[in-house]
Amino acid sequence: MSAESHESVEIRSSADVVAVRQATRALAERVGFSLVDQTKLVTAASELARNTITYGGGGSVRLEVVENGARRGVRLSFEDQGPGIQDVTLALKDGYTTGQGLGLGLGGARRLVNDFTIESAPGSGTRVVIARWR
Repeated sequence: MSAESHESVEIRSSADVVAVRQATRALAERVGFSLVDQTKLVTAASELARNTITYGGGGSVRLEVVENGARRGVRLSFEDQGPGIQDVTLALKDGYTTGQGLGLGLGGARRLVNDFTIESAPGSGTRVVIARWR
């Protein structure tokens, strides 16, 4: 799999969440995603950007156009240096939350994309990588 181009966005405030949404939509449009697929990717990106602030204390996202054979897509890599996730399996369950939300964030984001990986451990921050393919 090769990355064609990339950009990074710092995520520290609600304004940065908006910037992540805009950058994600622009990249998805450039790759030729349908409006439905753009919306799914932007929704997942928004949720993960908010989690980066709320639970990770801020971080960044790397946005890339990627190719895998004849397929083109968009890959987003969210990273923070926060406290990490105690139990990733539990965190992915619908309804589980350590905050004030509905507990649909990580699991919901996972359902909106084609590829989803998460790496986290207590005290070591969190890295979530998602991709959506055309």
